[in-house]
Amino acid sequence: MQLRDLPHTDPGEPDVRSGRHFLVWLGRMQLGGQVAALLWGLVWMLPLGAMPLAVGMAVQAVVDRNGGRLAVAGALLIAFGALMALGDSMLHRAAVTNWITAASRVQQLLARKAADLGSILTRRVAAGEVVAVSTGDVEKIGWFVESFSRFTAALFTALAVTAGLVVYAPELGLLVAVALPVLALAPLPLLPYATRRADDQRAKAGRATELAADTVAGLRVLRGIGGEELFLDRYREASQKVRTAAVRSARMWALIHAVQVALPGVLLVVVVGHGVGLARNGTITVGELVTVYGAVTFLLFPMHHFAELAMAYSFSRPSAKRAARVLGLARTTTGGTGTDHGPLGGELHDPATGLRAAAGRLTAVVCGDPDAAGRLADRLGGHPAEPGELPSVRLGGMELDDVPLAGARTAVLVQDKDPMLLSGTLADLLDVPASGSVKPAAALAAAQCGDVLTALAQAAAAVPDGDGAPMGAPITERGRSLSGGQRQRLALARSLVADPEVLVLDEPTSAVDSHTEARIAEGLREIRAGRTTVVFTSSPLLLDRADTVVFVQDGAVVSEGPHRELLHGDVAYRAVVTRETDDEKQAPGRVPEGEPAVRDEGGVPQMMEETA
Repeated sequence: MQLRDLPHTDPGEPDVRSGRHFLVWLGRMQLGGQVAALLWGLVWMLPLGAMPLAVGMAVQAVVDRNGGRLAVAGALLIAFGALMALGDSMLHRAAVTNWITAASRVQQLLARKAADLGSILTRRVAAGEVVAVSTGDVEKIGWFVESFSRFTAALFTALAVTAGLVVYAPELGLLVAVALPVLALAPLPLLPYATRRADDQRAKAGRATELAADTVAGLRVLRGIGGEELFLDRYREASQKVRTAAVRSARMWALIHAVQVALPGVLLVVVVGHGVGLARNGTITVGELVTVYGAVTFLLFPMHHFAELAMAYSFSRPSAKRAARVLGLARTTTGGTGTDHGPLGGELHDPATGLRAAAGRLTAVVCGDPDAAGRLADRLGGHPAEPGELPSVRLGGMELDDVPLAGARTAVLVQDKDPMLLSGTLADLLDVPASGSVKPAAALAAAQCGDVLTALAQAAAAVPDGDGAPMGAPITERGRSLSGGQRQRLALARSLVADPEVLVLDEPTSAVDSHTEARIAEGLREIRAGRTTVVFTSSPLLLDRADTVVFVQDGAVVSEGPHRELLHGDVAYRAVVTRETDDEKQAPGRVPEGEPAVRDEGGVPQMMEETA
């Protein structure tokens, strides 16, 4: 496979039984690349291994004063050099290609898994672990694949040179043939210790990174309470633990490298000493001694590749294990794989709770538990958070579990309470799959993004070559340059542009002020007219403008109807919406402390109502 062919058309179905199985599967998926690396490696290493033969021939030709043989030796040296140059460059290209294609395959698998699981992924695996797998672990897995590309060529070349020595100089070749496996296996007993120390270092480094990220994210709060020094001391302590673990790991790897240098050095001394004695006795010639010396010296070169592969495997195995764990996650419902059911629509019904959202209507859902609201919102979109025996949500009588995943996601769009804004321009943000019925300008107006557009226009004008157009204004990662309310409104506008048949919003206005919230409520009703919309909220402003309000408590619908009727007739509902205390529940006419004293009959502050 060539790099221009990336990304893979189909990254395949990985073997996630273990880290080792995953690495073997990766190797099988790119056999062609590994074979190419092997062949180019042989083109490089076999001439390199045969170079001592040409050098020994040249030395013996000088001793014998044989000009013809010297010319042949020189020609061999030139030919071997040319092959080495070609093989080295092409092996490097093939090995790096294997590295990048393997890393790309793993990243595509992770991206596919994230797209398949959606928000469920970060509920089962920490977001930091997913990031670590898709960055550092992918790098280590690619390193193993790349080192294996050179290891196979080194192995075949070492066997060929050793066999050649046995034939060329049996007295010395047999010694080398016996000692070489011992040298290759000598560092293996030390690898488990080195691996454990390296894993300990990575674990401590991960904790230090997590602490640093949390500190940076909460720096404003820390400054407010004067806690910078406390967290700085904690990070210093974590950093020192990382340094100590790194030193311990480096010591073990230094010991392994020392063994790899010392033992082959001893072999070389023994071979040269024995060879000098044989040369003095006339058993071998000077040229043969030079050839054997050069061949043994060359064999130290493949030994380094053996050690590198062992090191790469020790580092990549835990990484592959983590990748396999993430890739092994599965949806609690797989979605249908059958025929296309056509456009989906109709009433949205959750048999588990009894929730019904009428087609083409705005339905508000009030939950006493915010976490339960998030889980129910996921269920309505066909994304159950945990496995269980709960029946499937139905849309127009059709079970979402029986609908292909792509079709279900096209029909039902869920926006959670903490939506993500990707870096890019505002035009990129609103460039989503959509019906085309809702234009970006209309969606931005309905989401009350006027002040956001003004701020983005100013930001665009400040950028070199910027024209001050809001749609071309850059949005930073996660929208960090915007306030929480601005991010929330832009995310709402993006969802409105998508214009799904069913839109599920979880607390879409929790970070905006009451005046803006009232206008958003009206804009949402207008732009979603004729479409099914479900809003999870406890805001009286949104509830008062919903066609129907459903109150869910303890996992079941307990009441439903217009907001004003529920507010007067359901004590539990009123307690959630108005945030009454237990004492205040006993006095329905009492105004909770901190709330405006004047309310209309729907429990909505009159000031807000007039503003709306």
